[in-house]
Amino acid sequence: MRVFVPLSIPSPSEEWRILFQWEIVPGFTLTLHAYAICILVGIIAASLLTGRRLRVRGADPGLVLDVGLWAVVFGIAGGRIFHVLTHPDDYFGEGKDLWKVFAIWEGGLAIFGALLLGAVGVFVGCRLSGLRFWTFADALVPGLLLAQAFGRFGNYFNQELFGLPTDAWFGLQIDRPNTAIPLGLSEDTLFLPTFLFEVIWNLIGVFLLILAERRYTTATDRPGLIAVGWRLQWGRLLGLYLVWYGTGRMFFESIRIDPSEILLGVRVNVWAAFAAVVIGLLLIVVQGRRHPGVEPSPYVPGHLDSDSAGVDSDDTYPDVDDDDDTRVVSAFSASALSATSGKP
Repeated sequence: MRVFVPLSIPSPSEEWRILFQWEIVPGFTLTLHAYAICILVGIIAASLLTGRRLRVRGADPGLVLDVGLWAVVFGIAGGRIFHVLTHPDDYFGEGKDLWKVFAIWEGGLAIFGALLLGAVGVFVGCRLSGLRFWTFADALVPGLLLAQAFGRFGNYFNQELFGLPTDAWFGLQIDRPNTAIPLGLSEDTLFLPTFLFEVIWNLIGVFLLILAERRYTTATDRPGLIAVGWRLQWGRLLGLYLVWYGTGRMFFESIRIDPSEILLGVRVNVWAAFAAVVIGLLLIVVQGRRHPGVEPSPYVPGHLDSDSAGVDSDDTYPDVDDDDDTRVVSAFSASALSATSGKP
């Protein structure tokens, strides 16, 4: 029996990018883009998974909405700012429409900008809700990878985020004209489906993060649904996420051909991915030394729910308020920004 193997991966036509249009009043039309749907589905999936992970840590799962709102707003703003600043020729100059800077439905959300400002949003939301920043961050990162996987399908609908030319059977068809395609390539040239590579990498990462977390657990008398102490706490799972995603992203960025800002002969996003790996390793090492035991509670000291959610453990740990951890969050943002040397 013969197995049919496609000769290429077709891209969605222009009609698939806009799923719905409704003229509410003359001059104002509500438009639903496939890119926005992919991002929305990713946010919902991440929220459901993060809520469940907060619950097994003894925290109120509903807090994912309180904190997530801040994270999404800050993250989208940061992702767009980072993208625009690393692709200035697409938005600034003679004949360019400056309002395109705000057209996020057309694509263009840089994950590293989203991570930087998204972390600020998480910190703000955690301070307002009484959650520990590190508790929420560690609960979030598998869902964050899942959301990124869904979001990459938005790039597929927009025919962006593709790589070098290829003649492989999994080559991606891209319609012309497309400003990301270098001049001189024939009309039937296929490209590496970078978006698909990253989807697969992210989904593998979701599995590995959860597996690593379950592997490194210890018995405790936590009065919760699952009587274990999560050893990869205090931001260490966040560090593992940064190492995993940054490693993959360095490769994905190196095979992309769309125009981008270059620093010392290397794409800015490759430097940002390298910075993510370094910061992730530092988080794992530094937080492991600062907090050798399990978290005493998912809530900051003095919070109303901290007593009921607390853990009695034989482990020793410094019970440091998240005010002290502010320095680590600030260092996280400062290190990542410095890695891009004036090109955020």
